[in-house]
Amino acid sequence: MEPFSNLHRSDLSDELSSESFDLLVIGGGITGSGIALDAVSRGLKVALVEQNDFASGTSSKSTKLIHGGLRYLKQFDFWLVHEIGSERAILHNLAPHLVVPDKMVLPIVENGTYGSWLTSIGLKIYDILADVEGDDKRLMLDKKEALEKEPLLPADRLEGAGFYAEYRTDDARLTIEVLKTAVRHGALALNYAEVKELLYNDDLVCGAMVYDKMQQKEIRVNAKYIVNATGPWVDDLREHLDHRISLLKRLQLTKGVHLVFPNAKLPVKHSVYFDVPDGRMIFAIPRGHVTYVGTTDTKFDAEPETVTTDLVDALYLINAVNHMFPEINLELEDVISSWAGLRPLIYEEGKTAGELSRKDEIFESSTGLISIAGGKLTGYRKMAERVVDLVAKRGSRVHDLQLKPVQTETIPLTKEPFDSYKEVKAYINQILPEWKSYGFNKTDVTSMVQCYGRQTELIFEKFKQLPDSETQIRLAKAELWFGVQYEMVVHPLDFFERRSGKLLFDPFHLDLLKEPILAEFAAYFKWNSSTLDRERKVLELAFKTITDFR
Repeated sequence: MEPFSNLHRSDLSDELSSESFDLLVIGGGITGSGIALDAVSRGLKVALVEQNDFASGTSSKSTKLIHGGLRYLKQFDFWLVHEIGSERAILHNLAPHLVVPDKMVLPIVENGTYGSWLTSIGLKIYDILADVEGDDKRLMLDKKEALEKEPLLPADRLEGAGFYAEYRTDDARLTIEVLKTAVRHGALALNYAEVKELLYNDDLVCGAMVYDKMQQKEIRVNAKYIVNATGPWVDDLREHLDHRISLLKRLQLTKGVHLVFPNAKLPVKHSVYFDVPDGRMIFAIPRGHVTYVGTTDTKFDAEPETVTTDLVDALYLINAVNHMFPEINLELEDVISSWAGLRPLIYEEGKTAGELSRKDEIFESSTGLISIAGGKLTGYRKMAERVVDLVAKRGSRVHDLQLKPVQTETIPLTKEPFDSYKEVKAYINQILPEWKSYGFNKTDVTSMVQCYGRQTELIFEKFKQLPDSETQIRLAKAELWFGVQYEMVVHPLDFFERRSGKLLFDPFHLDLLKEPILAEFAAYFKWNSSTLDRERKVLELAFKTITDFR
């Protein structure tokens, strides 16, 4: 059994308090997880703590694309396009089941953001900067060809389209797999572990007091260096816990909202990246039995925990879709789920939300606290490398830390990796017949493999061992077993939203699954009736929140 297991949580909490670490990472999103993997693979002793669940902030609320940043060509941010374009190819190689090739249509319409010439040149530059090769290179389509690729496009305004490659992912699953990989290499990681106080030695940070919410006890974690990778909470931690904070640089949070519709309501054949009358660009992305649309980009100045999808957000996206696909006529009641997330960007005077740079930036305090913010999902590995390089530079002077060169470009992000996406597709076809015998179709199997990779086999074996019941309930119980055994699931929302994605992408079965899954949790964790009632209310609120903007 892998060490990243909820069954050994008390032992893990004790180990955190009894050991001394080279690096303590605060924050269990993609940035913190990437830093943990980079650091431990280069020879550091690493601990990571997260105040809620892993990936519960921005890292489960993105557009779920590993993309090359085409939109940044408009801002002449060629460096960012090149870096994240190159990174997406690396990530596809490291986890081809999770970073999946996805052809994108960019419509060219009358009076649109991109004309035919600009689209052609822009995508050509994009191919060069992002090191695009082979069949993934861009094609320019005339009107007839564009309508063949995507019949829902507006024929009366359509002039043609660009057709190019992006990569789709599940951001929360990617985060979990990066963190599990770090743990396999020797890192310790604990969710629901909140930093209450930073510890100091001669005014330099040397550890933290951490409250383990599940064990309901406070533990001391000693570390030579501490990295604040808490995303939207970066400034909160700096302000409240750092003795000598200077906020010459601070964050500007911006909100991004996505809506999910059944495929039947928005039956696009490919992902579409289209412009809307106010000049923004919007994605419509088919995934399994649904299509999701996003995103908005508005400044957000309230507490990060309060971010929600508002009515104005939902109407904006619906109107954007109806403008590009006039035969669709989406309405509020067609929305089956939604999510709202925050981008922790760097504040720049006078700039709108859409104009703020997506580059990451590192803040160094005189206390030694290192904080990182900004950046994109696609660039997490390079962000981690820059942070660990800084730790290595400091450590070589003060603690004689000698680190290996960066290793993460070649470390697969799963225990039994696939060599290529071709092998992923072959694997799906290989296991499909047996899954079909239990009533599943190819879309179901593809979704499982793109979520869990070869770990699907463990889940399916558990599925077959469970007593006969409704198929979806039986499969969900098997997935939950895997999440509890191997992925530190401790609350129902951990499972429904971040490990399985059912809250966002399979809301059709939420009512069916709620009580059976709650009963499984009660059995696993020996809940009493009051705990069960409390968890039920939290889950019901989450189910309601995904559509409560109506």
